Amino acid sequence: MTVIRVVSYNIHKGRSAMGARESLAELRLGLYNLRPDLVFLQEVQGRNQRRFSLHAQHESLSAALGMDAAYGCNAVRQHTDHGNALLSRYPILLHENLDISDHRLEQRGLLHVVIDVEGTPVHCLVVHLGLFAGGRSRQIARLVERIKTWVPEHEPILIAGDFNDWNNRLAPLFVNQLNLYEVFAVAPSSGMVLPDTRGPIGRIKASLRSFPKPRPLVQKVHELGNQGAPRLTLPPRTFPAAFPWLRLDRIYQRGFAVRQARVLYGSPWKQLSDHAPLMAELELP
Repeated sequence: MTVIRVVSYNIHKGRSAMGARESLAELRLGLYNLRPDLVFLQEVQGRNQRRFSLHAQHESLSAALGMDAAYGCNAVRQHTDHGNALLSRYPILLHENLDISDHRLEQRGLLHVVIDVEGTPVHCLVVHLGLFAGGRSRQIARLVERIKTWVPEHEPILIAGDFNDWNNRLAPLFVNQLNLYEVFAVAPSSGMVLPDTRGPIGRIKASLRSFPKPRPLVQKVHELGNQGAPRLTLPPRTFPAAFPWLRLDRIYQRGFAVRQARVLYGSPWKQLSDHAPLMAELELP
């Protein structure tokens, strides 16, 4: 059995929630103290020719955490580009970035990374879906096609990122077609509010201590209710980070047991990005 700590975070291009200041240095410290094994990142700047401190953010974060990195460039501007990234404590076997843009005003990508977890290939897909429901449906169709074509049914999957799915319409599709479950829907417990102690490092350490000891795991949980409707357990609110209201961010899994799932609310996270990060502890048999 292997326990994997997974974080999913839209880092807002390394800027604070309102974009007024750079937050990348604090992000490095915050993620380092979480001790993650996998970090699914969205809105990562791979290139910034105006401000070197914001350049190659996936490389900066992976170096600080001592992890390997894969980056998928999606949106290209004159002086910058940004996309999705995966940081992994496990070896990266291969990665591919797919353009799933639905129209020219939104450049979106799907980063598919295969890692080796002690001899088991695990498929990690980092997503940042569009703002319009029709476009998201077509992007999810591309995702489903990708998984059915390239991922064997017996191999574990993690899909995480910013789904922009505030009405939770995607959960039945994931369950019905891919046997994927959102971690908060199947976690034994999923406390939302973390304690706030003085100082950023103290707050991060307190958040780690707040993880309860593992409980016996639920062997089988159904996320669908009657007639394929999603069950009442909704994903958590993650946006905006200062006053979370919309349910935008998700971690879906197949082949794992979920030990814990949490949102990192409050300080220092609400100062670092416009999204609150998700963190889950998963068991791989």
